[in-house]
Amino acid sequence: MKTYPNLKAIVAPTSVGIVAAAQAVKDEGKIGQVYVTGLGLPSELAGHVDSGAVKSFAIWNPIDLGYAATMISHNLVHDNASTKQVGMGRMGVATLDENGNAAMAEPFIYDASNVHDFADVF
Repeated sequence: MKTYPNLKAIVAPTSVGIVAAAQAVKDEGKIGQVYVTGLGLPSELAGHVDSGAVKSFAIWNPIDLGYAATMISHNLVHDNASTKQVGMGRMGVATLDENGNAAMAEPFIYDASNVHDFADVF
């Protein structure tokens, strides 16, 4: 922030980076001037959301990913999958690419309205 005084945002792609960026913004007194977002854990970022250093951030919900993995496994074991799609129960359907890979879910967005609901979970 000293090197880039016109900095408006920091997008941190790691759970370590977003915590460090939020702390730096707080330490420099730049809350409300430099916005921090990225991938992080609710347990580590709840305080930074409360302080305003972080407005929102994302990470995949481990509850949903565990459920999706279980449903995918169940459908594969019971031959309920094709070479193009596999069901994930309440999480929808995973569409496989030409290599048989797929994203199981979009990341979940956390902010002041929900971060404390998950801060004790992960």
